[in-house]
Amino acid sequence: MLKTAGAPSELGAVGTVGAVGAVGAVGEPVAVGELRASGATAARAGGRRPQTAAGFLALFRSELLLTFRRVRTMVLLGILAVLPVLIGVVVRIETDGPRGGEGPAFIAQVTQNGLFLVFTALAVALPIFLPMTVGVVAGDSVAGEAAGGTLRYLLVAPAGRTRLLAAKFTAGLAFCLAATATVALAALATGAALFPLGEVTLISGETIGLGPALLRAVLVAMVVAASLAGLVAIGLFISTLTGSGIAAMAATVGLVITVQILDSFPQLHAIQPFLFTHHWLTFGDLLREPMYWDGVLDNLGLQAAYVAVFGAAAWSRFTSRDITA
Repeated sequence: MLKTAGAPSELGAVGTVGAVGAVGAVGEPVAVGELRASGATAARAGGRRPQTAAGFLALFRSELLLTFRRVRTMVLLGILAVLPVLIGVVVRIETDGPRGGEGPAFIAQVTQNGLFLVFTALAVALPIFLPMTVGVVAGDSVAGEAAGGTLRYLLVAPAGRTRLLAAKFTAGLAFCLAATATVALAALATGAALFPLGEVTLISGETIGLGPALLRAVLVAMVVAASLAGLVAIGLFISTLTGSGIAAMAATVGLVITVQILDSFPQLHAIQPFLFTHHWLTFGDLLREPMYWDGVLDNLGLQAAYVAVFGAAAWSRFTSRDITA
């Protein structure tokens, strides 16, 4: 068992640099290996932990590269990009049939304006597909490094546990934004190709121009991405509890499914407003004139509470654990 208290000796630091370089050579992105090697060199030189904003940004950039260079991440984003295409094709086929134009509010609007495919795709992706992909990335953030044997080198180098955890959480939020943008942009391109674009009739009956409607689509996408912040904190906490990336990912995704099931039982209405998934679809209130913010603000406030609680739990666990090989 390797404890990280105290600075490594001269020989230990050199060994760490060599080990990190070897890990980087066989599997990690080069930028990550360089960052960790430079951190170990700084530890050898003086054992001081740089706490500058530039140091955090370098660590954050390293986490982004580590996340988005994984084949698994690209596959997940690819699946999210295909989802709006499938929805658009199905709606188009049904529109050409004898019952064209019927369906739920968002889907019926798609046949009149392709921009509504953005809202439809987000409404379909948010309960299942988006949280599953975010759960995989967040659950693997710490446990995956521990399973790969690279976490102990990060903590021997002067990265700092708090800064490392903050960088991983911030990278998780960036993935939420990237995943939501993938769905929205794929839906916008598909909607423009299959359906007409123009003035948008909101679900409250008012009509706005295409420009303001696009701004609403951007606002909706940002709210959807922010709605996943609580899940990132939960996944990060679960990831600090185990050294198995697969176990952490499975537990996070399983928790999302369980909470969604609990949110569907009317008998549990007393606790449902406190479930992190309960207010996810309130973004539909932004498609009214005037926009209704009560439900959206309740959702964002609940996500902030989950981030505070599970972020603190993750920090407490991560800063006190021993890192094994």
